[in-house]
Amino acid sequence: MVEELDHEDIPAISPGIFRAYDIRGVVGQDLTTESCYWIGRAIGAEIKERGFSKLSLAWDGRHSSPELASEVSRGVTDAGCDIIHLGAQPTGLLYYATHQLDTPCGVVVTGSHNPAEFNGLKVVIDQQPLAQDALMALYHRIARQDLPKGLGQVEERNIEDDYIERIEGDIQISRDLKVVVDTGNGIAGPLMQRLLEQLHVEAECLYCDVDGSFPNHHPDPSEPANLKALQDAVVAQGADLGLALDGDGDRVYLVDNLGKIIWPDRMLMLLAEDVLPRNPGRDVIYDVKSSRHLAALISRHGGRPTMWKTGHSLMKQKMHASNAVIGGEFSGHFYIADRWYGFDDGLYTAARLLEILSQHSDSVSEVFAALPEDVSTAEINIDTDDVRKFSLISELAADSELTEGARVLPIDGLRIEFSDAWGLVRASNTTPRLTLRFAGNDDAAIQRLQLRMKQALTRHAPELKVPF
Repeated sequence: MVEELDHEDIPAISPGIFRAYDIRGVVGQDLTTESCYWIGRAIGAEIKERGFSKLSLAWDGRHSSPELASEVSRGVTDAGCDIIHLGAQPTGLLYYATHQLDTPCGVVVTGSHNPAEFNGLKVVIDQQPLAQDALMALYHRIARQDLPKGLGQVEERNIEDDYIERIEGDIQISRDLKVVVDTGNGIAGPLMQRLLEQLHVEAECLYCDVDGSFPNHHPDPSEPANLKALQDAVVAQGADLGLALDGDGDRVYLVDNLGKIIWPDRMLMLLAEDVLPRNPGRDVIYDVKSSRHLAALISRHGGRPTMWKTGHSLMKQKMHASNAVIGGEFSGHFYIADRWYGFDDGLYTAARLLEILSQHSDSVSEVFAALPEDVSTAEINIDTDDVRKFSLISELAADSELTEGARVLPIDGLRIEFSDAWGLVRASNTTPRLTLRFAGNDDAAIQRLQLRMKQALTRHAPELKVPF
């Protein structure tokens, strides 16, 4: 029997931790054990209201994760919802569980690629991620105390073997490969090592032991500095390629045999070339940070190109809505619905890339040299605050000097395209920053566009430190 309590003593919970893609905050400051308990209560109530009775729970390797996960679990069961403890596991394994176990719902406690003091939750209900208003609905449920009370049960289950066997059974490696892997002391290291052994791929592992203090570098492969050790090791060891995963293992980056970083939009080109001939006419989704060459390549191989908003939850929702066969983000999230489930999983994506590259007799650098490439910048971050970042994008969009002569794409932030270059400025949904990227025919084209952007930023926000 479930009975609702008239009133419970609920501490104030910061609405700011309910972000666009997930729940995230600084541990002990705005994300506490208490707040995790009540968020668990709200998740359990939401799951039951949607007609489900159980969810799976996993957590990453951060020092705070086991305790926060324990409080989430207590909240879920106090809501009358049963829970399956999967243990400390990569996010992709949790997503896999929502397709394979007897519940399509799950939560993973993870700070993803953020510094060690951060943590958070990614929530899946009916195999779809909660995002934006659906995440804020959890906050409002707590605020109005719409929190039925019950008594759920806990069970523990280890599905590592099933998960690794599912990937290994799908992948065919056609020739010997030597790979260097850097998992940044994140949670994916041990399983990534097991997977490569199963695939009979010779692998050297950097920082594959789990250490939530991240003593070597932040577990964020989108920052070029965090790939330096991998680049050096690939060249020094004469490896075919290097692979880097983020802190929770749902993103992957690639370094070729010459030590060059292959940005994820070009990794998506390689995947699309492989997938589309078997799936003609299907949609391919890519985010606003991605190469202008993707649309033509996708069309040339029989797919339908669609540019969309950045963010793993938003991308997965778009994948589902359009029945897309594959998608990718410049941050290194890939969504493969060909032979897989369409969720972002760095381990599976790495295995698919190895399969494709093993089918080529050319070196990895030669394979990627055949794909179109602009001169481009890495992602550029400019610090601001969580309120100003959104109003500033609106001001830039209305600035005719900035947008004159450009094709303007306001899908997510402001992307302006010219014949020889394009640039993007958008408000980060996870940090108090603007994020920018530029690409074009040559350095001169990029510099002209950066100057135009810098002048606009100076007009509207002279206090910002613009690093170009």
